[in-house]
Amino acid sequence: MDWDILSDSPLRNHHGFVQLANDHKETFDRLDVAFAGGELTVKEADEAAFPLLCVWAQMRLNLGWEGGHEHDQRRLDVIRDLIDHLPDLPGHVVTRLWGAANGLMTWRHTGYAELYRLPLAATARLPYHERRDVLSSLPKWFAQYWKPAWEVLREPVETLLIEPETDDPGATIRNIMWEDDEFATRMISDHAGLLAAPEILPQFRHWNKATAAKPSAGWTKRAAELLTPRAADLVRDILTRLVAHREVTHRHPTGNGEWTETVFLRERTAVPLRGMVWVCELIDRPWVTALLGDVAVTTGTGVGGSGANARSEMLANAAIGVLARRGGLEVVAQLARVQAKVRKKTILSKVDRTLEAVAAQTGLSPEQLLERTVPTFGLDPDGTRTEDGLRLSLDGTITYNGRRTIPKAVDRELLAGFRATAKELKKALPAERFRVERALASERVWRWRDVCEFYLDQPVTGSFGRVLIWEILQGPAGLPVRADGGWELTDPAGRRIQPRPDTPVHLWHPISHTVDEVRAWRDHLMETGRRQPFKQAFREVYLLTPAEERTHDHSRRFAGHLLRYGQAKALLTGRGWTGMSLGHWGWEYGSDQANATKELPGGLTAHWGFHLDEHSFERDNIGTVSICVSGDLHFTDDAGRRVPLEEVPPLILSEALRDADLAVGVTSTGLDPEGHGDYWQSYGFGDLTETARIRRDALTRLLPRLAIADRCSLLDRFLRVRGDLRTYKIHLGSGNILMDPNDAYLCIVPGRSADQVFLPFEEDGGMLSIILSKAFLLAADTTITDPSITRQIQP
Repeated sequence: MDWDILSDSPLRNHHGFVQLANDHKETFDRLDVAFAGGELTVKEADEAAFPLLCVWAQMRLNLGWEGGHEHDQRRLDVIRDLIDHLPDLPGHVVTRLWGAANGLMTWRHTGYAELYRLPLAATARLPYHERRDVLSSLPKWFAQYWKPAWEVLREPVETLLIEPETDDPGATIRNIMWEDDEFATRMISDHAGLLAAPEILPQFRHWNKATAAKPSAGWTKRAAELLTPRAADLVRDILTRLVAHREVTHRHPTGNGEWTETVFLRERTAVPLRGMVWVCELIDRPWVTALLGDVAVTTGTGVGGSGANARSEMLANAAIGVLARRGGLEVVAQLARVQAKVRKKTILSKVDRTLEAVAAQTGLSPEQLLERTVPTFGLDPDGTRTEDGLRLSLDGTITYNGRRTIPKAVDRELLAGFRATAKELKKALPAERFRVERALASERVWRWRDVCEFYLDQPVTGSFGRVLIWEILQGPAGLPVRADGGWELTDPAGRRIQPRPDTPVHLWHPISHTVDEVRAWRDHLMETGRRQPFKQAFREVYLLTPAEERTHDHSRRFAGHLLRYGQAKALLTGRGWTGMSLGHWGWEYGSDQANATKELPGGLTAHWGFHLDEHSFERDNIGTVSICVSGDLHFTDDAGRRVPLEEVPPLILSEALRDADLAVGVTSTGLDPEGHGDYWQSYGFGDLTETARIRRDALTRLLPRLAIADRCSLLDRFLRVRGDLRTYKIHLGSGNILMDPNDAYLCIVPGRSADQVFLPFEEDGGMLSIILSKAFLLAADTTITDPSITRQIQP
């Protein structure tokens, strides 16, 4: 037999079965001929020929479609000869041997001992971590679907997976938790000695039995019996590392290239970690509640920290379950953080149920519970904490006697406490901002006494509440001002309003007010220099249009836009939308279409459609989706019925359309500095959306205050800037620039603003800042030194 023909013959794997490339099938034919003529002598084979020879021998155990168990003795002799001379085979070849054997087994080949003799022998020559890679999914698969085969294979497979422990603590731990992922590998490397200690090992084995959805009474009782202070410290260390852990992308070569896999944790790693989370219910230490919140947020969010999926729903639910069982008001702040960050519906439902249960214990609604349990973090009412010269500000900044540099003489323990508080503040502030803006969008009503206590006097929430406009129901509105130890409201004309403690109030929304009233509040914010945490006075309003009256039950106002898919998905997910999942894995199954949804007050649900265009395959090369196309937006009630747009409450309609406008305004490909095509041209220089019109309104008030005011003027769609070399028009929607006299396009990649300009709101997407940055740059165009810009201005 000429063994050279085998040494460079590639193998391909397809759904667990072995295939040969078409131009190498003749190799198997030659092996068949050599075998039939008695010329096949295994001991004479070169080592390089063994991978293909082993696969050939495994596949030639085939007894046909009807299966059976009586294999030809000559073929079995080849298998035995191969085992006697077997070299170390690559892991992917061993996987193919198992794939071939499994394929025949499912075709009713019942001679299991002979069928799996070669795969078992080849696996035994692998290092233990590679054995586990090959065998990881097989025990569960066999036990669930092929029990007769598993009865024969159980003992040899389990023997292959058990590593001799001797005196190696790493081997002891690897036999409990495989090195299936990066976190497990680091955990075993860093903690094997401690985990294998006589005091800890029984606990670790018990944690690895956390296979149910929640702990049983028996599991918890045994965990309590085993728990020691040293183990509690270890749980804290490992879960803290879990919070800092991030997913890793692996590349797997195949016969047709490679496929990628992003892994946060494998199930075998997550199970003992769930046991550690459950044990936190038994640990009475100050760090437990905050750490459980961290675990829930980290594992409950998607890859990269956003998205509607979860890194590990198992662990997120475990952490929330322990918070629920611990109960008490201290868990509420952590649940609020999960509400603000996580978008997986099943996890959020668990959070809602937990909040309702805690609220029921206190006789409050979940909303009331959330606002009553916001930590103060030891801050004074002005949002600062000062001690021994150290000063902590609400934004997490720490200074010493007004300086950012902290001397070494400062008490290290005190400084560590300040830094820990600053870290917690940075987690709490986004959750509070999210909660307060959600109250604006849902028209929540309070009693004035509650507003004063939980939104004005509270040092954290007060940083938002004190710069927002509050309105007495069917009455006047004003900004909060302190007077005689209490709080009053002041309107733009300076008139004072003193609500009674029981007076019902809500957050002012421009949709309910006249143009003159809205204008007065916008002017007042600019004059007094109050910057709101989100758009309130400058909030966009979306009223029903004639076109929407004609379409009746759906809006096409934001349809047909080309959006950067990943960015749009992250933005919408952050605003409570779920279900936006597009890909190239199966257009025939609808992977080219998605229906993003958001649950709204009053039992309504908003639906916004997206799809992939005909150029997606060419553009993405069947990789990750880069661009999606927006479609219609409609609403359904709790019975799933489509609701006519005129029946949707105006505020709910407006806020849903605002989300859509924001997504388009931030992620449209029309914003690309070096774009092209009809869509880019129409979006980049076309009519303004409501968000862009708000931007124009803000610029109307900002321009007179700018140092370049004499060089700027507002047109319908553009900010016109006069430089010394040219005059420029900056589009108020896209930030794209045209130059006089012939409207030549000027490409400038956005950078940071060179001028600290007061903005009356924290703007989503930052386009107003970008436009002002470009305006300052172009007003002084003779000082520009960047050649990529100067060669466009002076061709």
